Amino acid sequence: MIPNVDVLLVADTAPQYAHPGDAGADLVSAESLVLEPGERALVGTGVSIALPEGFAAFVVPRSGLAAKHGITVVNSPGTVDAGYRGEIKVTLLNTDAREPYTIAAGDRIAQLIVMPVTRANFVPVATLPGSARGEGGFGSSGYGTRPEGQ
Repeated sequence: MIPNVDVLLVADTAPQYAHPGDAGADLVSAESLVLEPGERALVGTGVSIALPEGFAAFVVPRSGLAAKHGITVVNSPGTVDAGYRGEIKVTLLNTDAREPYTIAAGDRIAQLIVMPVTRANFVPVATLPGSARGEGGFGSSGYGTRPEGQ
């Protein structure tokens, strides 16, 4: 069973889950615009929320928009902190090099994922304990070689 949390909101159109079990609720555009190739825009959703302490919401791209039209969220995931009460806006980017993309008011433009978060206690130490990975950064786990059969 999926746990529920009450999220207070002010909105003409509340975020909606498309299917049972979905992690992300669809956010819709509150305005109409055209995103030219390579253009980005801050798009209002008309949604303001009050999250309980210990929760955050994350704005992420819709996979269909990304795959079919190259529309993504620039700062994905966009973080909505529990104390924020303003309108949730989405920074959309048209990554298509040739085609503009038209957004109408009411179009689904992103998803909102509400999650519990932990607040870290940052503890200064002289050295960090070792690990199997160590200081290996980008690409340290390898690339270009696939396990047999893939």
